[in-house]
Amino acid sequence: MSATSHPDPFAEWLGGHAAPLTHLDPEAPLDDLEPLRDLVGDARVVAIGEHSHFIDEFIRLRRRIVRFLVERCGFTVLAFEHGFSEGFALDAWGRGEGTDDDLRDHLAEAVPVGVDGPLRWIRRHNRTAPSPVRFAGIDIPAAGGSLLPALAPVADYLRRIDPDTLPLVQGAMRIAESFAGTSAATAAPAWTRLPVADQDALTSALARLLIRFRAVEPLYVARGDRRGYDIALRRVEGACQADHGFRAMAGLFAGNGLTADTSARDVYMAESVRWHLERVEPGARVVLVAHNAHIQKSPISFGGHLTGFPMGQYLHEALGDDYFALGLTSSGGHTAEMVRDERARFGFTIEHTALQPPEPNSIEAAFTAAGTGLGLADLRRARTEAADPVPVPGPDRIRLQSTFLHTPVLDAFDGILHTPVSTVADIDIDIDIETEPPSL
Repeated sequence: MSATSHPDPFAEWLGGHAAPLTHLDPEAPLDDLEPLRDLVGDARVVAIGEHSHFIDEFIRLRRRIVRFLVERCGFTVLAFEHGFSEGFALDAWGRGEGTDDDLRDHLAEAVPVGVDGPLRWIRRHNRTAPSPVRFAGIDIPAAGGSLLPALAPVADYLRRIDPDTLPLVQGAMRIAESFAGTSAATAAPAWTRLPVADQDALTSALARLLIRFRAVEPLYVARGDRRGYDIALRRVEGACQADHGFRAMAGLFAGNGLTADTSARDVYMAESVRWHLERVEPGARVVLVAHNAHIQKSPISFGGHLTGFPMGQYLHEALGDDYFALGLTSSGGHTAEMVRDERARFGFTIEHTALQPPEPNSIEAAFTAAGTGLGLADLRRARTEAADPVPVPGPDRIRLQSTFLHTPVLDAFDGILHTPVSTVADIDIDIDIETEPPSL
């Protein structure tokens, strides 16, 4: 890359190096994705993002990329922004257990973030594959909506392994039941309305439970087995992290929260990815699906204030170049803006919000100026060439919902997949509000 008279030298570089893609259809031939093979190289974890949940183009592109990475690059695990504890039932379903219709029951209380399509493809793929593709949940229970998906199986574990400790988890469950919801958007406000004594009792019980699990590990493993212990411990850790998240969110909304306190969820997700990577099978390679704000490798700041450290930053620090972050974004169309509404099933409604033109110095503005359309950019190469022979600054912002997140894009992501237009998928959340008629 070199400085030229072009009004945007980075856009000029992008126009000469972005690989055009030809298909959105998940079932279409995969040849146009071949440039992705060189981009990801030998990475053990490839994260696929999105600037907004519930976007049709991103859902379809992710399904194509999952197919490509599994069929042509040998990836063996699909990890999703879905509860760690709940993920084991989905893994069993993906490997052929139960009926095809059981997936609906497994996902009945989960926010529909596009996990069903990839899972159905995995189930079909596994019917004839020599080795099954595994599914892995990585998130805190119910994405922060309830502690029960983690605590209920822990109670079952303790009934067999340590009945004397069972009352401790049962007490925590009684409090957790009083504010359980379908997402953090419903559970967090309900948690704030608990008596302080109940909030503190829940935190105390979970901390006591976690410390006991770690203190008597040899006893629990001897009474059961290593895998059962590891899963139960991870579930307890998830409940503790989720409980911390309720306090962090309450502080955030009250305006007196601690700096970057909500990072606890991203820490848990990063550790869950590594947990699965180490335990599934030797040589496992993971496709990781989550929001751009979770997979990026640089801190999240708004208005100059640090708000969190994303999962991708922790994974990059732990895995180095074995972690590859591919952001998905769009320059036009509509996005799904999530508006808090406690009356709604998941605690929010979706507004079909028209995207404004890309801001100057955004990655979307560069794609638009380059005229690349649907395309894939190798930002690792851009990082190398941006300083040779004359440094050319890369974009300093990327879309986040209907706004822009200021972040050094070349450092935050290893690749960007851009689509010119995004549309809100037809999903069952509760209420769809049209703020402006779509013009697509």
